[in-house]
Amino acid sequence: MKAYRASILYFSGPAQAVFEEDGLLVVGPNVQGRQLVQAIGDYRQLAARYPDVAVEHLPGRIIAPGFVDLHIHYPQLDVIGSPAEGLLPWLENYTFPHEKRFSAPEYSAQAAMFFIAELLRNGVTTALAFATSHPESVNALLGQAQQQSLRLIAGKVLMDQNSPDGVRDETEQGLIDTEALINQWHGVDRLGYAITPRFVPSCSAAQLRGAGELASKYPDVWIQSHVAENKDEIAWVRQLYPEARSYLSVYQQFGLLRPRAVYAHCIHIDDEDRALMRDTGAAAAISPTSNLFLGSGFFDYAGADRVGFMYGLASDVGGGTSFSPFHTMLAAYYVGREGQTKPGLSLGPQQLWWQHTAGAARALGLEGVVGNLLPGCEADFVVLNPQATPLLARKTAQAGSLDELLFALIVLGDDRVIEKTVISQAQTA
Repeated sequence: MKAYRASILYFSGPAQAVFEEDGLLVVGPNVQGRQLVQAIGDYRQLAARYPDVAVEHLPGRIIAPGFVDLHIHYPQLDVIGSPAEGLLPWLENYTFPHEKRFSAPEYSAQAAMFFIAELLRNGVTTALAFATSHPESVNALLGQAQQQSLRLIAGKVLMDQNSPDGVRDETEQGLIDTEALINQWHGVDRLGYAITPRFVPSCSAAQLRGAGELASKYPDVWIQSHVAENKDEIAWVRQLYPEARSYLSVYQQFGLLRPRAVYAHCIHIDDEDRALMRDTGAAAAISPTSNLFLGSGFFDYAGADRVGFMYGLASDVGGGTSFSPFHTMLAAYYVGREGQTKPGLSLGPQQLWWQHTAGAARALGLEGVVGNLLPGCEADFVVLNPQATPLLARKTAQAGSLDELLFALIVLGDDRVIEKTVISQAQTA
């Protein structure tokens, strides 16, 4: 076992943070050798219970749960910062041409290595990621994640129509590849697989039906896709499925709404859609930097809370503009405040932080596993330096409450705040 002494942040409940000014985090292996949180609390109360455990002292630092990114595209590393007139032109002019490269295993491997290093540099210890339509891209990403002991969920993109050569797959072969990848990777070490229809316009009815059949056959596998991001996209879906009540209902029609189903964006939806999300156990991946960058719209937090479905935060790189959870949390604050197209509200810093940790873990069906530091959780955590920059040091020194401290980190923080990222690695003999 090992212990860490620092200020410690964790969650006792939804958006309810606990802050130990002088805390102790004790980690140790379970029967499989995986490092789990054994105890957490006030240093003076806990230290006597673990007299023989080595303690690493981290004065002036904050230990917090590793961040959970609910939606990210690893092939879009080089798409970040590409100008576009909106979602659909951006896909056509930048995203699809870049994703063609991932048919080459060597290209996929170097991108996967960079991608995972960037996640860890930004304190992200769990992610739900899109690969491309090429199985090689999935093997590269999950293989690299396995080497790093990262908890990562990913999937081969299904897209058999309305897509250019080089990224379009074949209906049946895409489903065969998906099932083979499920059997190869799902549940191996800390890895998971996600059935990944890109979005309704890119998948034929036969492919969506097949995806739903796989989702039924493998109920512990995740599902990930996009819904109601952009009004042009919604109009396109309406042309394809004129009898459908809504864009979201098309996924329901094919059996793709259930627990462990995560849909990015969920911007242009109504209360009937929200109730459908709630009743099926599906969750929304809110992607604020992407939505602001592409001009897609604003997630309605008041509507989501009124109806009561699950959600969490996501970077959505590369429509999203940063890997940094601090940038994502700040953008979510902006989105919440917007009050012209929906009710505006001020999201508190504990709520924002929860959305990117324990709340996102709950949306994934991994509550009590990742995203928190309660006893029994996997020991994924970050060491934060609240003096990482001169301005941040000046601001955090004046914080009179936990909310003021966390909000200063959200507004002024970036990758420089992440001093260390610790992963729950299995011990080997």
